[in-house]
Amino acid sequence: MDRQPVLQGERVLLRPLRRSDWADLFAVASDREMWALHPSHDRWQEPVFRAFFKDALAQSGALAVVDLASGGVIGSSRFQGHVSGAGGDECAQPSQVEIGWTFLSRHYWGLGYNAEIKALMLEHALRFVDRAIFRVGADNVISRKAMLKIGGRLTGESTVEERVGRPVEHVVYEITRDSFAAGPLAIA
Repeated sequence: MDRQPVLQGERVLLRPLRRSDWADLFAVASDREMWALHPSHDRWQEPVFRAFFKDALAQSGALAVVDLASGGVIGSSRFQGHVSGAGGDECAQPSQVEIGWTFLSRHYWGLGYNAEIKALMLEHALRFVDRAIFRVGADNVISRKAMLKIGGRLTGESTVEERVGRPVEHVVYEITRDSFAAGPLAIA
């Protein structure tokens, strides 16, 4: 699976993140209010965001989100943790990829941009894997509502990760090939 495709929708273009995107992306990320409910609520700070940006480049699955109308970078998302599936018939592990680390300028919140981004990423990913997973901070009400809105199903899986000097629980949502085909983001 190509984790850095170029994907175009009606309003956004997703393309591989580049080092040269730093200034534009930090201009978006430096909005303190954008991170208020996020587990990494300090990501608006330049040194913290610089580490996030460096990791995004190193993971080779990061995408810049470009607004087609303005040509400006308005956010970012990632494909990460690709598992091609393994095991025999009885213990087969489904192939999967994680979609996440998505953030958008607050000017684009509530206007369907996140849904368009996720639809493009899911349509691409589910051609290669059985399911896409999303790890969401258990207390991140905005992201949890967004997951339900795009057809995510809470799996009962969770992880605990260190964020801002404390353990933070993340719950796992999934969208499978079948649920995507029948869900709110299905592309005809």
